[in-house]
Amino acid sequence: MRHVIKLCWAAALSLTALVPAARANDYQLSHNQRISCSRGLAPGKLNTATCKSYTYLFNTRTSEYFRCQVSLALTRDNKEVINVQTDGGCTKKPRIFETDGKYDFDATETEPPNTNSFFGPGGYSVWAADVGAQKVRGCITISSGLGSDISKCLDMTFQ
Repeated sequence: MRHVIKLCWAAALSLTALVPAARANDYQLSHNQRISCSRGLAPGKLNTATCKSYTYLFNTRTSEYFRCQVSLALTRDNKEVINVQTDGGCTKKPRIFETDGKYDFDATETEPPNTNSFFGPGGYSVWAADVGAQKVRGCITISSGLGSDISKCLDMTFQ
């Protein structure tokens, strides 16, 4: 009898250990991480380099996603590093599909602001597919330059 009780406890413990692992598998990191860096000169012969990188974390069950960004700014003179600052975090974005399912996902962004940038910082595109059906949705979000971003999604048709 003791062996049966021990076996039941072991089974219960292994099941509770698997539940967080199953939830962890609901998230996928985008495959398009990018990094961009800029350098600037400051008064007194100081050099500053700033690098930013972003990625997306996607819930493959609900199609909700987060845009994550990290930045590092390094200030130095000709002899030593004077200051290092880091910042970052993730911002939750809305669902792409209304219902739960099994989804695949990828995202990419425009380059940082430059002379070709039409609406300021540009935008990003998100693609999601229902892996259980022939269903793909593409979304584009751009900065309007007037406050809130403009975002539109379109279901793809197959011919």
